[in-house]
Amino acid sequence: MSRTVSSTTSPEIHQLASAAGLQRGWRDVEGNEQEISDMALAGVLHALGHETGSSRQIERSLAGIAEQTHGLPSMLVTEVGLPTALPSKASSAEITGEDGVTQKIAVENGVLGVVSQPGYYDLKLGRRCIKLAVAPRECPWPAPDTRRMWGTSVQVPALRGVVPRAFGGFGELAAAAKALGAKGCDAMAINPVHALFPGTGEDYSPYSPSSRTFLNASMADPALLGFPALPPEASDELIDWPAALPKRLAELRAIFAGLGPQLRAQINLASGDESEALGRHALFDALDCHFRPGGAKGWRDWPAKFQRPESAAVKRFAKDKAEEIEFHLFAQWMARESLAAAHRQSRDAGMDIGLITDLAVGVHLAGSDTWAMRDAMLQGLTIGAPPDPLGPLGQNWCITGFSPKGLRASGYRPFIEMIRSALRSAGGLRIDHAFGLARLWVIPEGEPSSNGAYITYPFLDLVRLVTLEAHLAQALIIAEDLGTSPSGFTHAVTSRKMLGMRVLWFERAMDDGFIGAHDYPANSVAMTGTHDTPTVAGWWAARDLDWAEKLGRLAEGTDRTEAEERRDWDRGLLWSTMTGSSERPAPGDTDAVVDAAVNHIAGSSSVLAITPLEDLIGEMEQPNLPGTTHEHPNWRRRLPEPLDEIVRKPDVAKRMRVLSVR
Repeated sequence: MSRTVSSTTSPEIHQLASAAGLQRGWRDVEGNEQEISDMALAGVLHALGHETGSSRQIERSLAGIAEQTHGLPSMLVTEVGLPTALPSKASSAEITGEDGVTQKIAVENGVLGVVSQPGYYDLKLGRRCIKLAVAPRECPWPAPDTRRMWGTSVQVPALRGVVPRAFGGFGELAAAAKALGAKGCDAMAINPVHALFPGTGEDYSPYSPSSRTFLNASMADPALLGFPALPPEASDELIDWPAALPKRLAELRAIFAGLGPQLRAQINLASGDESEALGRHALFDALDCHFRPGGAKGWRDWPAKFQRPESAAVKRFAKDKAEEIEFHLFAQWMARESLAAAHRQSRDAGMDIGLITDLAVGVHLAGSDTWAMRDAMLQGLTIGAPPDPLGPLGQNWCITGFSPKGLRASGYRPFIEMIRSALRSAGGLRIDHAFGLARLWVIPEGEPSSNGAYITYPFLDLVRLVTLEAHLAQALIIAEDLGTSPSGFTHAVTSRKMLGMRVLWFERAMDDGFIGAHDYPANSVAMTGTHDTPTVAGWWAARDLDWAEKLGRLAEGTDRTEAEERRDWDRGLLWSTMTGSSERPAPGDTDAVVDAAVNHIAGSSSVLAITPLEDLIGEMEQPNLPGTTHEHPNWRRRLPEPLDEIVRKPDVAKRMRVLSVR
């Protein structure tokens, strides 16, 4: 393996980087060891609040880190049956569970004795009291018996209902669940339905949300809750988000305006049962609606006196705009109850799992989470991916996430609330880029991706907390593990029965062929594709190459003819793996290939097989083309018909039967 070495080195910078949780190197997709320059390390350290300009500054930064890590944390995280080392000299301990029952736990030589029941506890150590989280050893296993389960993945806005609307919401999701459940489907994996900025269609990517703890209120469906249905409207092949979202917000406002005082009181009471964070989010949405007409795109464009939730100006705004804040609480209540109704419909329709929600890896830089939880979030840093041979420039996703330091200081409360919210109305959760539980590539704002570094997270604590929340919700966990895995990641998640993802296109053998269905591991989800990959029909017909050529995205040094030759070779490899035959269909004959791909994952050893709706219907186009924004109609495509009509089509019904009987 080759090794890239920086031209200058500073042991002091390296010591500070290590103390701050930064990794000086990483292994790229080809197995080469790469090293980060001291200049890049210093840039990331500066963004984290650590000065590096002189030896004295570095000493002060090291002393500050040591002070922060000294003493008892806000929360200890452990597992059932395991003794836990205590950063305390206490000789005895008491734990009190959420049921109010208190029990003594032995402490010997600074080690807390085992706790046998998973859950959250108050841990009393002498005169000190902290939180204790005790995780089970494993997440719930998805299969109720020995049969392999199957599902489909769904982009909720793409769904159509009997009544035409500009985009699909939780009402269309509930109807789709009923149609699919009747055909033996066990699960519907949906795109993230996190909160976006209210009523604006400028930032509509589900993977760049305003908040990951709250919901996209535009998905709410009043009819699911007994309110008058939303009015019908024009329904095109592509969603016009800038027109559709403001209109939907106005429709929700009209419903709110018609509420009687008794119903308002009931909704306010239900919202009051939620965390204080919900009120801050509603306040943020009210502020965003107030400032956005003036050109502000998130809180960083607001006047300075409104940029902190605790400011006097924000408190005055909250008092003066109480009615507006109440509307946004109502919108969140309606979205929450609508999603719950859709999940109930999926279970009532016979699905063993029901909805599988999706957790985005980060949030918008100027959204609700970064405003309301400033101390818990990374500041001045964006998330992306490092440069490597497959992506020489690296990637900057222009989002941010939790701060490792902030998570520990908060006792992981924001993380727990986020996971709990995602599992509230679901039978499972997919964690996008689950490697982010262990490390994230962070880049100083305004810098190229090459000036970033990996920052480590308290992985064991986070994976245990996910396991505990999955246990409490009795839900499965899918850890998206596509790419180069951090050391120790695979064992940690698989030993806890989190499911990895095995996507057809990436399951290649050493000779570059495709692996057989029976080579897929049991503790995985077998998939014909994801929202970021070509559909089966699109790949076979080279539709993805059409887009690559159009946008100048063919591999460097490769023209269309060479790309076609490579694709033709790969077609042969795929077809022979799936069917054992050398006589393959022509590039324009996609139906037989889609059938073979569905049959392939249906015959896999994976406990769960998922076929995206786009593959069930033989669609050419993919929902999202990574690395593009407006060049490709990302997150805008609609399905041709409602699901209850689609599932009756002979080719679709045949594919679902294959999934059901294998």
